[in-house]
Amino acid sequence: MAYDIIIIGSGPGGYVAAIRAAQLGYKVAVVEKEALGGICLNWGCIPTKALLKTASVYEQFTHAKDYGIIANDFKPDFDAVVKRSRGVADKMSKGVQFLMKKNKIETLMGFGKIITNKTVEVTDSAGKKTTYEARHIILATGARSRELPNLPIDGVKVIGYRQAMVLPKQPESMIVVGSGAIGVEFAYFYRSLGTKVTIVEFLPRLVPLEDEEVSKELERNFRKKGITVMTNASVQSVDTTGNGVKAKVKTETGEVILEADIMLSATGITANIENIGLEALNIKTEKGKVLVDKYYNTNVAGVYAIGDITPGQALAHVASKGAIICIEAIAHKEGKYAHQPEPLDYGNVPGCTYCSPEIASVGMTEKQARDAGYELKIGKFPFSASGKASASGATEGFVKVIFDAKYGELLGTHMIGYNVTEMIAESVVARKLETTWQELLDSIHPHPTMSEGVKDAVEVALGEAIHL
Repeated sequence: MAYDIIIIGSGPGGYVAAIRAAQLGYKVAVVEKEALGGICLNWGCIPTKALLKTASVYEQFTHAKDYGIIANDFKPDFDAVVKRSRGVADKMSKGVQFLMKKNKIETLMGFGKIITNKTVEVTDSAGKKTTYEARHIILATGARSRELPNLPIDGVKVIGYRQAMVLPKQPESMIVVGSGAIGVEFAYFYRSLGTKVTIVEFLPRLVPLEDEEVSKELERNFRKKGITVMTNASVQSVDTTGNGVKAKVKTETGEVILEADIMLSATGITANIENIGLEALNIKTEKGKVLVDKYYNTNVAGVYAIGDITPGQALAHVASKGAIICIEAIAHKEGKYAHQPEPLDYGNVPGCTYCSPEIASVGMTEKQARDAGYELKIGKFPFSASGKASASGATEGFVKVIFDAKYGELLGTHMIGYNVTEMIAESVVARKLETTWQELLDSIHPHPTMSEGVKDAVEVALGEAIHL
């Protein structure tokens, strides 16, 4: 059976590539071993946001009196919380099934492996192998939880993010190892429902890729919520022979033993590049990632790779944009698309973390900008001075903007606070258009909104603050 394009993996890279290819007139098939939508829709982005929404609603109930509302005898139903999350994921996966049918894309269920640069072998759940041919093969196999040698995941007492979403009961206590997006999101979720949570982070601060001031604000907030934060700390070993887990943790002052019902390993991800045929075709990899050019060509003609298995940020929106660029570049070369697509600017990718308070950022941190030699103008506007934030009861956090003092270029924006993940796109577009501080100030921001905090932060940077 022959196709123009076969895509291995149906996550936000794979299914987006399939749809864009079908729109451009290609005959397309997608290989998927588990469920359409991949990890993002089924076990990542979407179901975790459903869990976090429940946490947010419950947290608001606990503060109902602050809003003039009396609410008594409320409590979380953990089984129902998990069930709602799985229902949301199932709905989204069914949505991708609909899109596949709508765009006449064939779904090949099974494990995909490249045999040649024109041939894919699919092994179904019964072990039957079927071979398919295609002019172009795109690898979009995604990633999984990284497993450290001294922290083996058994799926029961030491778990990864997948198990964390479907635990049979809410644990009384949990150790979270790692404080990236996955770690802090689950730490917030479980703590908000009443679980005693301890975060162990190897580096000096939480969310270590974010601006230092954002890290400090999140740690302050988490400690206020009752989360124990241990930075500059590492888990040396884990004992699971008892009822729960005992972790030997090395700190700056010595070793301590932490005990909990369960441990979540959130130490990053590993690309799924094993057993998919890379070695047989001598497809180049480096540090566990498939090497590609700016249009996602591998070193083997006709084979491409997108998403988490390639260098760059392992984010759903990066995979989706890379998918479109990859397909449009193929189509342009074959005369099916009018122009060569613009390569993805990895320096202008927004990052969002959905704990509470939320974190959103794009561009350089203050340290990165200073290390790059820029003279800076920096503005920081606290939400405690925002009318909308005060009315909403969400005064924690701030907006921080970083400008090149010489030309007024926006180098970076960093936010922590309520709903800031919905605010960051303004700065992404501004940076794309090479907007200056004056153009941002000349653009009216609606009042009262949280988003006018961006304008207020720009005013602070210029020494023209009105509301501070």
